[in-house]
Amino acid sequence: MLIKSPFSQKNIKALYYAGGYWRTWCKPSRSLKRWMKIYEELPPVEKAEIDRRVNYYCRNSGPLTEDQKEGSLRLGDLKKPNRGKVYFLDLMEYLRFFDPSERLYYLPGDIIEVPKNPTLLKSRPLVQNPKNNLQSNANSVLLNLNKVRHFTFIKDPVPFTQKKDVLICRNALYQANRIAFFKKYYGHPLADLGQVNTGTDHDEWVRPKMSMRQHLDYKFILCLEGNDVASNLKWVMSSGSLAVMPSPRYETWYMEGTLEPDVHYVHLKDDYSDLEEKLKYYIEHPAEAQKIVANAQAYAAQFYGGKVQQRRETLTSLLVLKKYFGK
Repeated sequence: MLIKSPFSQKNIKALYYAGGYWRTWCKPSRSLKRWMKIYEELPPVEKAEIDRRVNYYCRNSGPLTEDQKEGSLRLGDLKKPNRGKVYFLDLMEYLRFFDPSERLYYLPGDIIEVPKNPTLLKSRPLVQNPKNNLQSNANSVLLNLNKVRHFTFIKDPVPFTQKKDVLICRNALYQANRIAFFKKYYGHPLADLGQVNTGTDHDEWVRPKMSMRQHLDYKFILCLEGNDVASNLKWVMSSGSLAVMPSPRYETWYMEGTLEPDVHYVHLKDDYSDLEEKLKYYIEHPAEAQKIVANAQAYAAQFYGGKVQQRRETLTSLLVLKKYFGK
């Protein structure tokens, strides 16, 4: 379970690590058999929604073939790494329910290629995005990894009508797509843009960092992909502001590939040429803007909340692994 700081609304990493290590070392309070009994007793509508997500995350049924097993890892041999501990802890939160003899492939980090063998990972390229030119991403099996960073959601105290009619962005600028956006719109009257990293050949864009709370004073928040997905997209969609971005090229447990343009976010062309047109349209049509906000909040709400959502997330994760192992 993720616990937020009352000051920044970010997840508290120290408590996350404590809980993660405790789960790794201790026997689960419920067995996998008990969790599957809970699943079978769910209302049909809830079961169908879980099944939909399981089949979305894991598009191949296991187990690994004999050829695939060569080079794979034995679950019982997984050890805490020196780096990437958050991925390991999130992985073991659910793998601990399975037999140590199971075989698997696992990749930590920002993964933007489809692996040769069925692999557990955090992110994958989207098939339906023309830029990716993929036939299938079925070997990329998604789990909610590094969720302490990526799965942050927020309570927004600022009414939409009181927010500024401006696009806000504070980003580290390493990737070409982000740099291209700043080249086009830095200094634009409808955009408050700022680079937060230094030591580049475009340090004239450097501005002070802003907290998540400060972002909420603006109607529009830029969500540009970095190494893989836009890491701020989840909390922006849970807020009362509008996420602004092109169609995603990558996805995670958040199922970015199911987001609908101008339904869940303000959609931009890949070259960003329609930014001014889109911002002005939603400034002049606040009812349509607030409808997108409501759609985004409803979408984000399926991933966080009380015991029902936590139970659903656990069941979905365990069923993904069951399907991966062919159980």
